[in-house]
Amino acid sequence: MRGMALLGAGVATVLQLQSTTPAAAADPKGSPRAEEALALCNRSDDVAAAEKAALLDRSLALAEEAIAADGADAKAHFAAFCALGHRTELDGKGVRSLLALRRLRQEIDRTLELAPDYSDALMGKASLLLDAPRILGGDAAEAERLLRRALATDPDYGSARMRLAQALADRGARDEARTEAKRALATAEHKHDDALAAEARALLTKLGD
Repeated sequence: MRGMALLGAGVATVLQLQSTTPAAAADPKGSPRAEEALALCNRSDDVAAAEKAALLDRSLALAEEAIAADGADAKAHFAAFCALGHRTELDGKGVRSLLALRRLRQEIDRTLELAPDYSDALMGKASLLLDAPRILGGDAAEAERLLRRALATDPDYGSARMRLAQALADRGARDEARTEAKRALATAEHKHDDALAAEARALLTKLGD
């Protein structure tokens, strides 16, 4: 199923940003274990597949320890979401991915319950809803709402704006998609984010701009 094939990759998109994007004012403070768990999850993007699985397992173990110590540690729940999302991407389609989907939802929902304006978590939940098949709870309208909330919290969140532009294009709102893609491009150029700039330009070309 296309949705499950994209699920891990879509969720991983936002999770990669934690190591490169300055923390927004609404980002929660995490315990040392939670911060380490999230750092390990981010580091997994830069290692070989053989090492990646072990790194993600360690990240998840630390996140679970942090949650056990303090169930109200929003950063710990987000770290668990991060590790599970990357592990789902690594594992690919199949029963394990389907089982992981429930846990992913639990962790991201708990994160947002504890830190409702956490922009990375808002984008993470939006990515989950956009990439999951409708039969498994995918909801593009709710994802769009969450992306707008993330941008209200952090207007310079270029990747969230790009994700919104893509979602708008997918539902046929071409003019608004073009506007958001141009804003994403301006942010990318300001931050010297070549990958995001290329993505924005590609979408603008597709939209006939």
